[in-house]
Amino acid sequence: MGAALIVASEIFLVTSGIFVRQLGDGLPLEVIVLMRNLLGLVWLMPWILRRGREELPTSRLHLHFMRSLIGVSAMTCLFYAWTHLPLAQAAMLKQMAPFFVPIIALWWLKESIDPALKWAIIVGFAGVGFILQPDEGVINHAVLVGLLAAVLGATAKVSVRTMRSSESPQKIVFYFAFFGSLLAAVPAALNWMTPTPVQWMWLVGLAASSTLAQLLLSRAYGMAPAGQLGPFTYSSVIFAALMGWLLWDEQLNIYTFAGISLVCIAGFMTLRKRRHTS
Repeated sequence: MGAALIVASEIFLVTSGIFVRQLGDGLPLEVIVLMRNLLGLVWLMPWILRRGREELPTSRLHLHFMRSLIGVSAMTCLFYAWTHLPLAQAAMLKQMAPFFVPIIALWWLKESIDPALKWAIIVGFAGVGFILQPDEGVINHAVLVGLLAAVLGATAKVSVRTMRSSESPQKIVFYFAFFGSLLAAVPAALNWMTPTPVQWMWLVGLAASSTLAQLLLSRAYGMAPAGQLGPFTYSSVIFAALMGWLLWDEQLNIYTFAGISLVCIAGFMTLRKRRHTS
């Protein structure tokens, strides 16, 4: 179940990247980040009105703020990558996060890394290496920002794991949107541009897809150790490559197909290990 939720979360996350790509040419990045968080609160409003009084009180406010600070930083870097790199390449850079998750989980949560999982991570790393294919060895600053998004994203995912023992997915997502809005407000005010009606439509779609991705992610990481679920985030590679080809005619060559195959193998290796140990 945790693996299935991760796959669904990744599909919604790539969908949000498509929306960011549509918005990136007309709106400042800071405004996009702010509106994504504010509209995320709007999407949570029915839950807030129905159960907020009972579920919102928390004794771990400092962890929510830390998770939001890391998460908003990762979001800003990721949105920059979505707007400055081909869709598939930006999504693939995000897939470096699973390689950092087990290391961070080992250091932070003292979660051991099974030898079989290490091999799955190596295979997944090789697959992403095939897919990235840096042109003539040149890595521009947008690629570096995308890698930073992966490191920060991995840290945010592990932080969710530390809170899931007492915090519901809805509460985690609410405080992320709340503190994220506060943290993004000042940069957005300094670079403010009022969205057009069409841009509002894209922003609403962005908030919906991103919020769903977070809800699914929070629930998934409450079901299994972060290191075991990491390889399943590779599923977005397949979806991003296909959408990049369909929407922007990004070609899939033999190396891309080889990389996608390795990513799938890595996921099945992890799933097989989970079955044997259950």
